[in-house]
Amino acid sequence: MSSLTGTYDCKVDAKGRLMMPVVIKKQLSSVLEEGFVLRRSVFQKCLELYPMAEWQILMGKMNKLNKFKKKNNDFIRRFTAGAKMVEVDVNGRLLIPKDLTVFANISKNIVVASAINIIEIWDKDLYEEVINDTAVDFADLAEEVMGQDEEDYGIS
Repeated sequence: MSSLTGTYDCKVDAKGRLMMPVVIKKQLSSVLEEGFVLRRSVFQKCLELYPMAEWQILMGKMNKLNKFKKKNNDFIRRFTAGAKMVEVDVNGRLLIPKDLTVFANISKNIVVASAINIIEIWDKDLYEEVINDTAVDFADLAEEVMGQDEEDYGIS
C-alpha cells in the first residue's frame, strides 16, 4: 500500500460503528485481514487509523529509542495512550471504542479522510473548522513545506 486517497462524509451508529466508505475499503483490501490500530492524533482532536503494517513500521522506529531516557519513555507512553487494535467486520463496519469517541468529540456525523498512509477520523464540525481555519494561509504553508528546490529533497 503506497498511499490512500479521498475524503468522505460518514455516520456513526448508536453503537459507535462506522461503515467504512467502499472506496476506502477497496484501497485497504490487501490489508483488511491484518487489522488496524486506532489511536488519538498528536496534533488534532481526531483519530488515526493505521493499517497494521504501517503501525509495525512506526513501532520499529519507536523501539529504537533509548528507553533509559525519561523523555523517550514519556513520549512512548503518551503516543500509545488509548491505542486499540480494531478490525473491519464482514459488513465493512469499524467499531470506534468509547474512550476514543470521547477524545475526538465524535457524534453522529464524521469525516473519514486519507492522510497518505493512514486514515483520519474526525467529527464533521471539527474537521470543517480545521480545514476552513482562516488563520492558516494554505498558500504560505504549501510554499514553506513543499516549495523547496529539488536538491533539498535529494533528487538529482
